Amino acid sequence: MKTAIAFLFLVIAVITVSALFRIGDKPGVQPVEGLPWQIEILPNGETKVFGLTPARSTLDDARGQFGMDMEIAVIAAPGEPGTLEAYSSNVTAGVVTGKIILLADADSETVARLRQRAIKTEYMDSTTKKFILHHDDLALAWRTPIAGITFIPSVSLDEQTALARFGVPHERIRMDDRVEHFLYPDKGLDLMLDSKGKEVLQYVAPRQFARLREPLINAVPANTRGR
Repeated sequence: MKTAIAFLFLVIAVITVSALFRIGDKPGVQPVEGLPWQIEILPNGETKVFGLTPARSTLDDARGQFGMDMEIAVIAAPGEPGTLEAYSSNVTAGVVTGKIILLADADSETVARLRQRAIKTEYMDSTTKKFILHHDDLALAWRTPIAGITFIPSVSLDEQTALARFGVPHERIRMDDRVEHFLYPDKGLDLMLDSKGKEVLQYVAPRQFARLREPLINAVPANTRGR
């Protein structure tokens, strides 16, 4: 009986969150803040999302927003120097749950030093390694500014929902028959729709949007792009 009740509550929660993606905010109801599509464009051209400003807020600011249980490490694929990242597999953005990864704006020398001083190395998959930072390096690492934010919602998005919530993109780039990117340079957002997998939202400072767009442009033929 308890199992059935728990399952019922889970179904209700999923339906409620999905509905928030698909319908407008109801008048007279206290607005929910911190949702993925609530991107504030600041007077200086920077943006604010999840209460964070890419290229200005720090990893520690993100920890204050999403919880002190966030992890931090140097993540490196084979043959690569790695990047400093903070991450959590279970966060709530407004009422939308998902996974968040924060890329730190750390120079190569700092990353190399953190990696060399790591107290332990773990495999994240068969090849990618996670270097657990030395305790003495944690304060420095958490003070590092955020270069980019990746949010992977637990609920699926489709084209209609994306357009309704994020607006018409400045550019659309189709990678293949299942993946298409909606690009919003003024918002610093790359929204990747995957018809057979998880959607991915990437946020950067608008002035650094080329970091998201150029790899896509280089990866696909020009005739697959559109405005």
